[in-house]
Amino acid sequence: QVQLVESGGGLVQPGGSLRLSCTTSATGSIVHIDTMGWYRQAPGKERELVANISSIGRTNYADAVKGRFTISRDFFKHAVSLRMNSLKPDDTAVYYCNAVGVATTTSYRDYWGQGTQVTVSS
Repeated sequence: QVQLVESGGGLVQPGGSLRLSCTTSATGSIVHIDTMGWYRQAPGKERELVANISSIGRTNYADAVKGRFTISRDFFKHAVSLRMNSLKPDDTAVYYCNAVGVATTTSYRDYWGQGTQVTVSS
């Protein structure tokens, strides 16, 4: 069973920066992951894509975060990070790590992390 574990959330002032990290457990059993990314969900809103990165390094960002957030991926460790700069109060949400197409020796499925809270407030 693969698990995604997020870290790096917290409280930051507007204009500040945070770095979120997501690591996978059972890395020895993972053969391939198609896409890794980050979603977020603010109170009363639907979960939305923030950014993702494909198995060949192609990135995709939501318009709201372009130029401020940078996603990166460690293909050997099956991990993904999100560097968030110039944070705004509207970025406040629970951020979820997502892995699409996780192939192990016994399964092929998608996974979600448990979420990490990011709060941007003065």
